[in-house]
Amino acid sequence: MAEPGVETRTRNSEITARAAASFEPVGRSVATARAFVRDTLQGWGHSDVVDDAVVLTSELVTNAVIHAGTAAEVLCLRTGEGVRVEVADRYPEREIPMQGGSRAVHPDRENGRGLLLCAALASRWGVEYTPTHKHVWFQLDLPQRAVGTRSAGPVLPVDLLPVADERVRVAVVQIDRNGAIGSWNDDAELLFGYAADQVLGKPLGDLAAWPHTPGIGTGLAEALQLSRWEGSYGIRGTDGRVVPVYASHLRVRDTQGEASTVCLLVRDYERAVLQTPTRAPAADGVGHDNRNADPFEVFIGSPAPDDLDGLLQRTVERARDMLDGDAAFLLLATDDETELEVRATTGLPSARQRFARVPVEAGTGRYGSARMPAVHEDLTAVPGAVPLLSGTGMRSVVTVPLKVEGRLTGSLGVAAESSGRYSNEEALRLQFAADRIALAVESARLGELERLRRGSLSFLVEASDLLAGTLDRDQTLALMAQMTVPTLATWCAVYTISDQSSEPYLSYVLHEDEERIDGLKALLAKIDPPDPVPTPGARVWTAPAEAAHQAALRTSMRELGLGATHVSSGIGTTLATASAVGGETVVLPLVARNRVIGMLTLGKPSDDHFRQEILELAEDLSRRAALALDNARLYSERTAISQSLQRSLLPPGLPQVPGVEVEVIYRAAGEGNEVGGDFYDLFPIRDGAYGFAIGDVCGTGPEAAAVTGLARHALRLLAREGFGGPAVLERLNAAILDEGARSRFLTLLYGELWPQEDGSALLKVVCAGHPLPLRLRQDGSVEPAAEPQPLLGVMEDLELYEQTVTLDPGDVLLCVTDGVTERREGTRMLGDDGLTDVLTTCTGLTAGAVAARVLRAVERFAAEPASDDMAILAMRVPEPHAD
Repeated sequence: MAEPGVETRTRNSEITARAAASFEPVGRSVATARAFVRDTLQGWGHSDVVDDAVVLTSELVTNAVIHAGTAAEVLCLRTGEGVRVEVADRYPEREIPMQGGSRAVHPDRENGRGLLLCAALASRWGVEYTPTHKHVWFQLDLPQRAVGTRSAGPVLPVDLLPVADERVRVAVVQIDRNGAIGSWNDDAELLFGYAADQVLGKPLGDLAAWPHTPGIGTGLAEALQLSRWEGSYGIRGTDGRVVPVYASHLRVRDTQGEASTVCLLVRDYERAVLQTPTRAPAADGVGHDNRNADPFEVFIGSPAPDDLDGLLQRTVERARDMLDGDAAFLLLATDDETELEVRATTGLPSARQRFARVPVEAGTGRYGSARMPAVHEDLTAVPGAVPLLSGTGMRSVVTVPLKVEGRLTGSLGVAAESSGRYSNEEALRLQFAADRIALAVESARLGELERLRRGSLSFLVEASDLLAGTLDRDQTLALMAQMTVPTLATWCAVYTISDQSSEPYLSYVLHEDEERIDGLKALLAKIDPPDPVPTPGARVWTAPAEAAHQAALRTSMRELGLGATHVSSGIGTTLATASAVGGETVVLPLVARNRVIGMLTLGKPSDDHFRQEILELAEDLSRRAALALDNARLYSERTAISQSLQRSLLPPGLPQVPGVEVEVIYRAAGEGNEVGGDFYDLFPIRDGAYGFAIGDVCGTGPEAAAVTGLARHALRLLAREGFGGPAVLERLNAAILDEGARSRFLTLLYGELWPQEDGSALLKVVCAGHPLPLRLRQDGSVEPAAEPQPLLGVMEDLELYEQTVTLDPGDVLLCVTDGVTERREGTRMLGDDGLTDVLTTCTGLTAGAVAARVLRAVERFAAEPASDDMAILAMRVPEPHAD
């Protein structure tokens, strides 16, 4: 039965349409219910009552799913008189607020406020109970108009009419069911610069700069699916710049039943051509006494969205509706209260949607500060008074501060296209709303900041690990760019400076779209690099955007001069590059060890801006990256010096020995080492005589390489002075012992080689503690070619002797270091026997083939890389060629 004192619903009006939906008892159902009612009523063409219906539905569904904790059922009915919306829940015990009675509900209470709104806004409303359900319904009557008139406004003086160009152009674009452009009229070509054949078949999303404001769930694809949609976004022109437009979308179907969307587009400052007129106020005396209650003041106390962006977006929408404005915006103050950052807007072009920054103190007067409420009756009289609204067509604006405990936390503003719309009375109403929302906004902002800082800490930890994991300069540059794109920026460029007298050099470029990298790199190469200023922090760099726009403009003008009807690939690249770098670009210095070693450049696409928190994170990253890059530079320089010194210890080249094949293979252990403790040499002593040596200094690495250089140069010098093999090694032994603590013992096989006229080769060898040389005969037999003698660097008095060996044609002499014979795999070792077995299979092979087979056998003996230096010297006397 109906609650006494509340009017019950009448059912004698003919119902011409209905729509129903059910919503689960979860928080997101409220937003879904609002969208359902808005889309339904807009589809029926009743935009005059959409706002009131959405506000009332939002409160009633909130009561059901949030407070009562039950599912809600929403039913929309269309009649000849207007629309009725019914919300049913499963909690029938709710009390009904009585106007003027003892049960009247205060507006700040959660319970019953939705019914107060019904009483304030609805033409009729009522409540019905059943044992299991409670039904709250309201009816909104449509304004009475003359036959044939859907909406009408009063006669206005010419100076109050909306401003438009002398020739208003309306672009008509039809979008097929796949989201592709199906038709494109002449006005669209004149507005945006594209001929029809350039855009037909392409997705509208390729051209549209859709406002990605947090908290708005409707994207371009979703908007094209709605029965009706109206609002602002941007279209990228042929010059790469975004043209702000006001659009009206209508979903239609053709005679075959195929659905498509017709989009009417005008320049944003001419939005009055398409904009749905605001609802006329209800006639005096209609409704209850509290119809003049401010809906925003009642609604603002409802539970705020959990996320900051959702709260801010709802605030600007309610502020705009409360003051019947054309646009609204909310900015949050930075921590130092010197700048305000745009965080939510409605009714403004997409270029002003995200993170643009304006100063708190824009002037010297009272209205020049965001710390005080301000009313501008006509912005054309004070250009630049509100920088955010420059070029938007807004004429009047009211702004109020958001303050918490006397500290400025933000600014809330509402703007209108006509002048003189706002007075101090509207400023007071808006300030009252701002005071009520300021604390909730600040609390949500601090929560978001805490989450962002935790994420930043995790990001920096991971970045530090990655940067510390390499000392390669090129890899460090790549890591720097890959960590910033796309996490912090859309594109990145790294400039490096080799020394104080050098100009910055463009070392690395990365874009989130790989197809844009070449064009971006070409653009940056044509402009002067940013100045290497050591001042910490990010500074804005406008040169890339300006150069891109100029290049795009020149290309478009050249194309128009040629009269071409299509965009070439070169033009497309230029325009795409202009769009890619058209947003904010910042430069952060890379400072390491009190020196600027480069710059990290981060950029956004057209009209996008960086958040202050992102810039602070980028500054932290740049400090870590600068140190990693400088470490990589120092490591590269020292590696180059080390490698140069090591190469000086190797023989300059092997001489050609007549009648003897010679092959050497050398492997030094340790990363970056070209020379170790093992060494070899082959050099001419005098006509017809050659010296050869292969040795092993105790240990590996640079310390062993130092003794290697001493031994190799001493051998050459002493041999060319005419000393025989034993004398050469005895004097080398004395030189090693003279090194004192730096000395290391040395095993050495030294010999002299004389090619003979009969095709053989005579060798005199001394084996001082070294693995014995092996001789391979033509019949496949292998035998040692020398006897072991004491090693060098241990005893002062050595008595060495040399042995003579003759290599016949086809014989091979193999000399190796212990890195070959001591190759291990677990408990197994290759050893002398294993090397002998390998050499046995080398009969008939050249010296190069013998050395390669021995190396292959050593490498395959164990899976792990060799841990010791290794040298292989193979000499073979070739067989005479048959005539």
